[in-house]
Amino acid sequence: MKPVLLIDFGSTYTKLTAVDVENACLLGTASAYTTVQTDINEGLSEGLRRLEAKLGKLDFQETYACSSAAGGLRMITSGLVPELTGEAAKQASLGAGAKVIKVYAFQLTDDDLEEIAREKPDIFLLVGGTDGGNTECILHNAKMLATLEPSFPVVIAGNRTAVKECERILSNWETYICPNVMPRFGVLQTEQTQKQIREIFLNRIIKAKGLSQATALLSDIIMPTPSAVLQGVKLLADGLEGQLGIGDLIAVDVGGATTDIYSVAEGAPEHGNTVCKGLPEPYVKRTVEGDIGMRYSLQGILDAIGLEVIARRADLTPERTEELAGYLKAHTDTVPDGDAELERLDYALACGAVEEAVRRHAGTIEETYTMMGKAYVQEGKNLTKVRQLVVTGGSLIHTEKTEEIARHALYSPLQPQSLRPLQADVWVDRTYILAAMGLLSSHYPQAALTILKKELEFHGYSE
Repeated sequence: MKPVLLIDFGSTYTKLTAVDVENACLLGTASAYTTVQTDINEGLSEGLRRLEAKLGKLDFQETYACSSAAGGLRMITSGLVPELTGEAAKQASLGAGAKVIKVYAFQLTDDDLEEIAREKPDIFLLVGGTDGGNTECILHNAKMLATLEPSFPVVIAGNRTAVKECERILSNWETYICPNVMPRFGVLQTEQTQKQIREIFLNRIIKAKGLSQATALLSDIIMPTPSAVLQGVKLLADGLEGQLGIGDLIAVDVGGATTDIYSVAEGAPEHGNTVCKGLPEPYVKRTVEGDIGMRYSLQGILDAIGLEVIARRADLTPERTEELAGYLKAHTDTVPDGDAELERLDYALACGAVEEAVRRHAGTIEETYTMMGKAYVQEGKNLTKVRQLVVTGGSLIHTEKTEEIARHALYSPLQPQSLRPLQADVWVDRTYILAAMGLLSSHYPQAALTILKKELEFHGYSE
């Protein structure tokens, strides 16, 4: 037996997963409150104590970790046009496992600078213009940033004609130059930028998050938790040589503050006479809905779905729904714990979170008419043919209605333009192993895939 320990330093809980890589099996899991406000090692020690109580004393030969503690990797980006370089910067940031807290377009203003200084991002991504195109915007924004007190690294990944000048303007700052995220109109080039963002996270951010002492226990580097999940879902979908994956998928993680959606699929148009609008969609895509969550962002679900709909699904009056929702917003650590009304409300809120977050992640299609007859305009990914749906998050794993909630990720005739899956098998991650197996896959991909397929709870076709 070769035991390996995988650690996820979460904002609320530190989750530990022990695996035997030689036999490709899960040994056990444990969690403890993340003590980032004092010393993160206290929460880690408590988690190790609980794991040892289950498994006995184990001599872990290797230890790997990821982290979203203290808010994760918080990024701000600025670009030229919102739909083009601004969106390219956002995709690069999300693909690197970051939480994008603000996206600016066009020239930064004094009010924007005040907001940036107040938000104190971990990293700022400065882009703008295709290669050989507009340089005025990115140079202006560099000059504006230079007036602030240097307090975060700046990654410059815009028009190659202007990046060296931007670096000179920001000479007092910690800067990194990467290839333009959109070198030509409609062409994305985000890999090097994503790699640089992760390296900054490793070299600088883990110290600010209080994780530097914990790294003494580790065999290898820490990565942002969403990056680990991205690796996990891609491995699960694509498989490896000699071991098949489960195919194109969507993964949904409903949290208390945000809902993360991942998709692994080409998302190409179904009809030949379809025009794609906007930037090309990445094969592996992540979106984060910061206003959709079960507690801190509960109001976002009510606003998106509607109080009346939530009340009807919860079998409550609108007045009672509003009253209970107010209580949950004020007491974010509340769990239903046998309270029938709260259980029904949590069910309705989870359905709404899944429905709205997947709707935003998936593309849309519209009919139009041309001189040649009927045609279609697609914006975003076409996920109608995706047949695998992976779900996790407390509201989905601590309920008997997981499948019913998951079904709200699928296509609805009430939203005919949405390109959500038409039908799907449901896989439930009840032990939060997606991130752990993403970590493990960097060193033991075959074992990671075997454990994923073994441990995810399969529920078959859901419509």
